[in-house]
Amino acid sequence: MIDLADRTMVLERVIHAPVALVWGAWMNPETLPQWWGPEGYTCRTRRINLGAGGEWVFDMIGPDGKVWPNHHRYGAVEPQKRIEYTLHWGENGPKHADALAEFVDQGDRTKVILSMIFATAKEYEEAKGFGAVELGLQTLGKLAQFIGAE
Repeated sequence: MIDLADRTMVLERVIHAPVALVWGAWMNPETLPQWWGPEGYTCRTRRINLGAGGEWVFDMIGPDGKVWPNHHRYGAVEPQKRIEYTLHWGENGPKHADALAEFVDQGDRTKVILSMIFATAKEYEEAKGFGAVELGLQTLGKLAQFIGAE
């Protein structure tokens, strides 16, 4: 068995909204780009198809105007339960992580668990070094704000 602990990041947030609402904001090509990314970042979508086998090619634009090309490729999608995808550095760029977003129904709340397994332990350490945990939690916070659950 491979030990992935040295390159796995897990972020969790309980959002005070039902899973259908949280899922809807995440899996809607109109709304996902409106809240995705840390505070102060915006998204410019080139292509988006959020179903299994789909992709989202976009730029994240930082508050300083710096552009971060991204490419998410979607694997398995289980409605209102989980989304598997890979993160690439720019369109068709090198993969830097496998990601899994899980949505745990807690009645009038949803626990979102976002797990990322980085390609290498070095990439994981670099991501932690530039604040990926805090930035990822900000992203989940923007989701909560977007759906009015904050």
